[in-house]
Amino acid sequence: MSEIVGALDQGTTSTRFMIFDRGGAVLGAAQQEHRQIFPQPGWVEHDAGEVRERMWAVIESGLSAAGIEGSDLAAVGVTNQRETAVVWDRTTGEPVANAIVWQDMRTDRLCRELQGDEGPDRFRRETGLPIATYFSGPKVRWLLDHRPELQPRAESGELAFGTMDSWVVWQLTGGSRHVTDVTNASRTMLMDLESLAWSEHLCDAVGVPAAVLPVIEPSVGVVGEAGGPLAGAPIAGILGDQQAALFGQTCFDVGDAKNTYGTGCFLLVNTGTELVRSENGLLTTVAYRIGRQPAVYALEGSIAVTGALVQWLRDNLGIIESSAEVEGLAASVPDNGDVYLVPAFSGLFAPHWRSDARGVVVGLTRYATKAHVARAALEATGFQTREVLEAMRADSGAGPAELRVDGGMVANHLLMQFQADVLGVPVVRPQVAETTALGAAYAAGLGVGVWSSPDELRANWGEGGRWVPHMPAADRDRLYARWQQAVERTLGWV
Repeated sequence: MSEIVGALDQGTTSTRFMIFDRGGAVLGAAQQEHRQIFPQPGWVEHDAGEVRERMWAVIESGLSAAGIEGSDLAAVGVTNQRETAVVWDRTTGEPVANAIVWQDMRTDRLCRELQGDEGPDRFRRETGLPIATYFSGPKVRWLLDHRPELQPRAESGELAFGTMDSWVVWQLTGGSRHVTDVTNASRTMLMDLESLAWSEHLCDAVGVPAAVLPVIEPSVGVVGEAGGPLAGAPIAGILGDQQAALFGQTCFDVGDAKNTYGTGCFLLVNTGTELVRSENGLLTTVAYRIGRQPAVYALEGSIAVTGALVQWLRDNLGIIESSAEVEGLAASVPDNGDVYLVPAFSGLFAPHWRSDARGVVVGLTRYATKAHVARAALEATGFQTREVLEAMRADSGAGPAELRVDGGMVANHLLMQFQADVLGVPVVRPQVAETTALGAAYAAGLGVGVWSSPDELRANWGEGGRWVPHMPAADRDRLYARWQQAVERTLGWV
């Protein structure tokens, strides 16, 4: 059997294809960005057809970079931006509208209606989620409400709905498989966390016809065979991107935690087969399911805007020309000058869940410069992560001894040192920073026997960097208290 595994990572801003050997080393990779479409304030869309084109292009380029054919792969894994919703025609395979992205807020009014008198926790017992614009079920309901000609087609099964993993697998299998996995299904607000099945009650309440839903599969196991340039390779793993990063970080023990710094920030802690219900604003979600074994669950803190804030400094304010410049600019001042930037562009996610919040910059004086704003932007990521970690400590009674980190922003040493300082625990980066794609590859390889067990994967993990806290506790607490004051000023704007 081949011991080479591919991973297709369909993310918020780009799609990449990566090829790994049995030791987790990268043999080839390719990546292409796709457009971010903003039809009006608070709306974010992707062209699913464009994503499809990028998918095939990076697969061909990645295989070429590795010097192999698709049939040389033992398996392919898929990982994806999780709550983005796409609806397509089962006959033509074409999307009926742009995909509605997880950051999109157009369902705010619908979500308030769904809350009714019971509030945002109306479905939390079944789903582990608050009723919020973040999740994909209400996005489908919104589309059917605003395109009434689609409603009968949805009810008859002419249309298919899925998160981006479903869209990708449909394309890879030539339309023969309409599937998702338990991790992605757990982000729709339509799946029961205990039964791991679509809930008729939830589908009726949210207003999504069951006929459009994909089949829910385990995260690890063969779900179909790929075509095109991947012909002959089985698709043997599907994981939502944050669960894939948890898997790639080999966080297989209860209490293991990782934080991924991408467009947003997502801190997950493994709770094992126990379904822990948060009392402090975190999400209860499925971490992964290997074959027909019991599902493993996680607590998650979802932060909407972190890396996207650096892009905002670049694209909207123009204070940097490239994202890489932000570290040098921020390091040119010794501290934030009492400037705080709270990027509540899509409201506040965990642990607040306030869709009425909007972004603020506070503490400005004539002393403040663009360097202070850049430093405040980086520190916002550290502060938001502390908020989530404090919630995890409150839910579990303890926090992790160290935090494993991954994603694009871990290359920023100023941010990583501040993160360790403001948390008061070491921050550790793995040798392979792209753990999302690696996790999808691990899942696929497990599904076909390249690796025999999660224990075997642990041997592949290696430390690539470590930051230990140096900030005095009094300074840490003073800065965090000021951050909390700034957060208060975001609330109630809408």
